[in-house]
Amino acid sequence: MVVTFDLFGTLVDADRPESPAAAVEAALSARGIAVPADWTVAFREAHIDAPGGAAVPLPAHVAAALRSRGVDAPGNAARRAVVAAFDPDVRTRAGAVDAVAAAASRGPVGLLSNCSVPELVARTLIRSDLGREAFDATVTSVGCGWRKPHPKAFEAVAEGLGVGADAITHIGDNPAADGGIADLGGTFVDVDDAGLETVAERLRAGAPPGGE
Repeated sequence: MVVTFDLFGTLVDADRPESPAAAVEAALSARGIAVPADWTVAFREAHIDAPGGAAVPLPAHVAAALRSRGVDAPGNAARRAVVAAFDPDVRTRAGAVDAVAAAASRGPVGLLSNCSVPELVARTLIRSDLGREAFDATVTSVGCGWRKPHPKAFEAVAEGLGVGADAITHIGDNPAADGGIADLGGTFVDVDDAGLETVAERLRAGAPPGGE
C-alpha cells in the first residue's frame, strides 16, 4: 500500500498570522521596504494571471503587489519577508507519528501539502515530532506548481514515490482538496472521520486505513 498525508490540519497544527497582510507588511518594513498605504488592499488583489489550479508562490504575489503600487523589492527581499512572516509554532497532532510509522510498515509514504510559502513545510517538519526523514517523497504546491485538488499535484507525489496516482491512499482533512485523489482512481481518507489513532491501528492490522 502507498500512503500519502496532508500536513497542516492533518499531521500538525501550526500557528499562522491572524492577519497575513499585516505580518508580511511588518516583515517588509523591517527589511527597509516602503510598504504602500493601501497595502492590505494590494495584498488581497490578484496580480498574477495563473491557470486554474496553479500555485502562485506567496513571494511572487507579494512582489507583484508591491510593483502594482510602484514599489520595488530588490533581490530576494519579498521572499525573505514572507518566510519571516510565516514562522510558526508547531504542534504534532496526537497519533501522527504512529500513523506515519504504520504507513511506512506497509509501503512508501509521501507528504503532499498545499503551501504557498517557501521553506515552511521543511521548517514545520523539523520542528514537529515527525522529521523530514519520515517521508519517501515530500511535495508542496509551491514546489510543484499545482494545488490540490488539481491532478498534477497528486501526480507529482505519485511520481516521487514511483507509482501511479491510482495506487495512492491519501489521508487529509479537506475533502474538497485532499479528496481530489479519488478523481484519479486513488482513495481519500478523511482524518476527521477516521482519526489518526484508528488509521494507525488499521494499517498495522493490514486493513484499509479508512475502513470498509
